[in-house]
Amino acid sequence: MTIRTRLALQFAAILAVTLLVFSLVIYYFTYQSRQEFFTANLLARTRVVAHVYLDGTNRTNAASRASYRRYLRQFYRTLPEEEARVYDSNNKVVFQEGQVRQEPVPLELLRAVRQNRTPVVVEKEFRQTIGVLYHDAERGDFVVVASSLDADSQQKLSSLQRILLGGFLASLSIVGLGGWFFARQALRPMQRIVQEVDAITASDLHRRLSQADGQDEVSHLAQRFNSLLDRLETAFAGQRTFVRDASHELRTPLAALMGELEVALLQKRTPDEYRRTLRSTLDAARLLSNLTNGLLQIARASDDPSQITLGLVRLDELLLQAHEEMQRRQPTCRIDLAFNENAKAEHDALFEVRGNEALLLAAILNVLENACKFSRDSKKPIMATLSSTGNRVTLEVLDYGLGMNEADRQQVFVPFFRAETVRDVPGHGIGLPLTAKIMSLHCGSVQVESQLNIGTLVRLTWPISSVVKV
Repeated sequence: MTIRTRLALQFAAILAVTLLVFSLVIYYFTYQSRQEFFTANLLARTRVVAHVYLDGTNRTNAASRASYRRYLRQFYRTLPEEEARVYDSNNKVVFQEGQVRQEPVPLELLRAVRQNRTPVVVEKEFRQTIGVLYHDAERGDFVVVASSLDADSQQKLSSLQRILLGGFLASLSIVGLGGWFFARQALRPMQRIVQEVDAITASDLHRRLSQADGQDEVSHLAQRFNSLLDRLETAFAGQRTFVRDASHELRTPLAALMGELEVALLQKRTPDEYRRTLRSTLDAARLLSNLTNGLLQIARASDDPSQITLGLVRLDELLLQAHEEMQRRQPTCRIDLAFNENAKAEHDALFEVRGNEALLLAAILNVLENACKFSRDSKKPIMATLSSTGNRVTLEVLDYGLGMNEADRQQVFVPFFRAETVRDVPGHGIGLPLTAKIMSLHCGSVQVESQLNIGTLVRLTWPISSVVKV
């Protein structure tokens, strides 16, 4: 069932219940009002009958009694199928007038009137019978019973039933059709959104939904979906750029490997030449291995943070481990370490952060290795300073190497970007982008300050473990 049909049916059902309750209330109160009005008229008729009986029977002759009865009837309207009876203390009819029916008055009614000494009303199919107890000093107690058919109420209530039923069915039909139409109008923006979404493919993620400029729920949905498309477009663009650049970077060492091997196979070589060829291919293979590992690390750092195992990591110990690894990789590179000893003495866990040890080690190694590669001709050592201020832990790596201009500095976090001044230095341009992704996963940040031919400062900042919420 479509939403439009469901809305129309629900609206019609609500209206049907409302109209039904309203109609029942109208009918009930109309019935009660007319019943009370008719009972009052019938009660007045019993008083007339009592006066006729008491005063009329005291007259000297029958002509006088008949004249008196006609006189009283001028003041009261004759009721439909009216019948009146007077019962003495022995429940014997002593007076009656109107349309006399063969059906006797139930004795239970007479007993109830004598016992309760209040008017008793009995109703059956719009015919009311009312019994009233009267007391006369000479004749004693007697019961006046008046009965009549409420034909006017029967007719009016029957007409009211037809009117309410007709109005109920007509209103339900009109509201059902109107609800169907207005539900269709209300859901038309949703249909347009569905059509626009169906038309969006991976090749045109730049398209956006057109219903996002309002303040209603449909516009809010379109705005959220447009935000989702923004993120998808950014992710797809980054993926395409990553695949294009990675393919280009992988092609270079592979071409070098194939070239070296093809040249070596063109003719017979001496053992020294073969050894030189093997060393060259080994260097290209190492380059390819390093590039592959870097690409895998970028892919791992781009994963969902919830899928990465986190734990408490001591950055001071991790920095010492990275320093030892760099001494093995770059034995000619000098790296001096400095720690905030005073702050460390105050708090043993001052350099403790929450993160993934392998990824954090890779980030620190990337920064140290870049400093070593780009400051080989410098006489000054690289300075790595680990400190803590407030709720943050900061690692600053300062080198006095080639540096870069401002335009190149703004591009350092783009994968595979390499500045003009370092094109002759081996590398692939994935170290700092990888570091930035790792820092983002750990709620940290990375900043680069550099001046051409003066040096570069890379600053890594983490929140300490006590302020990180898992």
